Amino acid sequence: MVIGIFGENCSGKSTLAEAIREAVGGTVISGKDYLRMAKSADEAEKRFRAMLTEAVHGESIIYVTSETQQLALLPEGAVRILVQADLDAIKARFRARMHGVLPAPVEKMLERKHGMFDREPCDFRFDGVSGDAAALCEQLAKRCDIPQGLDNEEK
Repeated sequence: MVIGIFGENCSGKSTLAEAIREAVGGTVISGKDYLRMAKSADEAEKRFRAMLTEAVHGESIIYVTSETQQLALLPEGAVRILVQADLDAIKARFRARMHGVLPAPVEKMLERKHGMFDREPCDFRFDGVSGDAAALCEQLAKRCDIPQGLDNEEK
């Protein structure tokens, strides 16, 4: 199974990915980490696409991205989860990452990008501030016929 988790910076994507990994298993790959798969970007992307296509009906891969152009990497059959958060929450989380300081240019960038994923097709929308990750994991497990409550070695 391939699960694509996408949304704006600091919306809660990585937290959700970890909850899904713990609940249903799988490998989490973030952003452009796939570029480490080969010396050239083109070859790495080719290998990553093949890995994702194979994983649609095999081992689970959870792909996390905050860039719209990377959504094109998701193969047909991938489960797409949009993680959303209100702009104030995103700013507060980003400020915390930057040790309490949110420079004006960064704040403007966050404002400009807010809502950039809202029109992207998705199977699930998840509130990255108050969403119930356990409930979403349960829905994923049912939808994809994955038994829950197993140790990672059993998945």
